[in-house]
Amino acid sequence: MSSTDKCQKIMELARRRGFFWQSYEIYGGESGFIDYGPLGALLKRKIEQKWIDEFVRKEGLMLIDTPIITPSIVFEASGHTTYFTDPVTTCKKCGRKWRADHLLEEKTGESFEGLTLEELYKKMLENNVRCPECGGELESPKFFNELFKTTIGPYSENVGYGRPETAQGIFSNFKRLYELARGKLPFGVAQAGRCVRNEISPRQGPIRLRELTIMEIEFFFDPENPKCEKIFEVKNEKLRLLPEKLLLDGVTEPIEVTVEEALKNGYIKSEWNAYFMVKAKKFVEMLGIPSEKQFFKEKLPNERAHYSTQTYDQLVELSRWGTVELSGHAWRSNYDLKMHMVYSGEDLRVFVPYNKPQKVRRLLVEPNKKALTKDFGEEALRVSRLLTLTQPEFIRKSLDENGFYELKGDGKTYRITFEHVNLKEVEVEEKGKRIIPNVAEPSFGLDRLFYATLEYAYSEKDGRVVLKLPRELAPIEVAVFPLMTKDGLPEKAKKVYCMLLDHGFMVEYDESGSIGRRYARMDEVGTPIAVTIDHQTLQDNTVTLRDRDTWEQIRVKVEKLPLTLEKYFREKVDFKDLAKLC
Repeated sequence: MSSTDKCQKIMELARRRGFFWQSYEIYGGESGFIDYGPLGALLKRKIEQKWIDEFVRKEGLMLIDTPIITPSIVFEASGHTTYFTDPVTTCKKCGRKWRADHLLEEKTGESFEGLTLEELYKKMLENNVRCPECGGELESPKFFNELFKTTIGPYSENVGYGRPETAQGIFSNFKRLYELARGKLPFGVAQAGRCVRNEISPRQGPIRLRELTIMEIEFFFDPENPKCEKIFEVKNEKLRLLPEKLLLDGVTEPIEVTVEEALKNGYIKSEWNAYFMVKAKKFVEMLGIPSEKQFFKEKLPNERAHYSTQTYDQLVELSRWGTVELSGHAWRSNYDLKMHMVYSGEDLRVFVPYNKPQKVRRLLVEPNKKALTKDFGEEALRVSRLLTLTQPEFIRKSLDENGFYELKGDGKTYRITFEHVNLKEVEVEEKGKRIIPNVAEPSFGLDRLFYATLEYAYSEKDGRVVLKLPRELAPIEVAVFPLMTKDGLPEKAKKVYCMLLDHGFMVEYDESGSIGRRYARMDEVGTPIAVTIDHQTLQDNTVTLRDRDTWEQIRVKVEKLPLTLEKYFREKVDFKDLAKLC
């Protein structure tokens, strides 16, 4: 089966059986939006709940839920109004707009993320990249901000944006969340929710969407004590990596190393990121995607987001689209909290007490408000706050050597001279230190996880589709069939159906068509177990259990059926071993 054929079959199955389809079909559809049907909505929620179980419940993290619409100042502080851009090119012939780096990647098979607009256009010309719609010549690319803009209330000046990630809802709540964490580091906060990104030309079905669901964790830790207390649990776990060091040497195949080796060799800089990368690998395996089909690729410096010190993408092989990112693992440093301090004026530092007070000499940088206002106008207050959050030694060293210090923040660079600051050394007694926590961020795309789960579950047996979903993810867990629609079999089957519903199983009742057709329908949507009520049931109160993957059958007493299914779904007993328990 070719990659195109497999993808096409999955997309057709998804539409026909109610997993997903393009939104607004009766109006011709809208690119970048999909609707989840009855089975898809259940599968999507099961994947999300599994993520919550693995990353929130088992890790002891907090789970919150914040709004999608966000005041503009939040994204001004985070840098998204400046940096959340992609290169757009326009066809000179038909006027269609395309994402320039994606067209180049499709033409060459290489990634061109992070190039300047000039470098990108030069590559487009060298590779004769033309409009996919009409073959026309393309214009030089320009940056396009992908934030969805709106207004909050009736006032046009009250600008808001749809969030492109859930992270800022966590950062803006840091002060309250830190209190709920009893004022202790480290701690983590998770959020799963809808996000919107005004993608330029989404052409990859469920892989690139304008409205998507992201599941993220912001894990806060002390940068002066960055040790992960759980690293010993995973130090011998193996990860397939393509680190920056190897990418710059032209290596294209991932290497397999233990977590301990990855940290020792500097491939992964943060222990907390390494820990969550192992968790991510295992989580994706739970969705039915083997470890040999996934690896982690480090983003080069020119590819990283503006807030990132180091980022790895978790990639998986998909039939039509090659390697696709399912999750990103960023060391976000303290960028977000620092910039929210600058814009809001709130102190988001945490206090770490010393064992006993210490007398120390400190270099202080006092902003000269008059000079700052003269040179920076309305931005003077933000520049002043940025100065107070910058290491004084860095400022003095640069001033002494260059006569100025380049202060960076909110997408701009401010040149600070001796006129703007007063430097002085003082002796102070300190009871502790105030620090801005660093952040490790594992971020998962739920829609991509959903599609990858379907693709790896898809199989064919004797000319029939069998969707081998992990049993705990199956939208329908059990199907109940009467063998025939007479002799009291439907009545008995409906009693069994109701009994299983009362025990909490997702059950479907079906008496339409031959038993073979009904089995085939349930195989196609991934239902692990089919229960058949036949004439023997009326004699000895036993039913037939059929396994989706092997098509093997066993008989079970009706009164033992709920317990048997509990062992199969909750305790994950193999089907072949169920007969021994009945």
